Amino acid sequence: TEEQLAAQYGVSRGSIRPALKRLYQEQFIQLATRNRYFVAPITLKDANDVFEMRLLVEPHAARQAAGRIDAATLTRLRELSTVHYIPGDASSAEAFLRANTEFHVTIARATGNSLLGEFVATLLDREERINRLAHLIGDRNRDAHNEHSDLVEALADGDGERAAAVMADGIISARGFVIDSMLSSPALLTTNLAGPPAQSPH
Repeated sequence: TEEQLAAQYGVSRGSIRPALKRLYQEQFIQLATRNRYFVAPITLKDANDVFEMRLLVEPHAARQAAGRIDAATLTRLRELSTVHYIPGDASSAEAFLRANTEFHVTIARATGNSLLGEFVATLLDREERINRLAHLIGDRNRDAHNEHSDLVEALADGDGERAAAVMADGIISARGFVIDSMLSSPALLTTNLAGPPAQSPH
């Protein structure tokens, strides 16, 4: 409830209300009753929707960015492609996902289209909860490293078509990894089928 959240964080209900409104608009929470909310469940549809949008925009971004990225940014992209995580370890998975977001947003911004960069950042932000779950369960270190390394080389070579193809293949592979991880989580499937437990609205 608004009262519980205000007490927990030591702020007024007036401060809590706009934060809840934004979370509701971004579909991270759902309304149970008036002034009572629960965290929205993670669903297969959410995952598919986000990856579908990424497939529509990120290969285009990679194509446009090819040959436009300066040496310092290419070096940073190579550094980001080496970040790995320990499956099951929340802090290393969080660091890996931050690096992954920076990698993809950097490429989108290199197109010179600021709106495209913002949109990719928004998509990856929406994907974060899904990715956290998947990367706690499974290991995608090798695939991510290979995909990112191949993509950087295509960008450095100015090969837009190859960059777009590598980006698309990587997103499709990541989608498969996330979906498989979700399907392997009995607790998640139960939550998504039955809805959130009635006794746990916040």
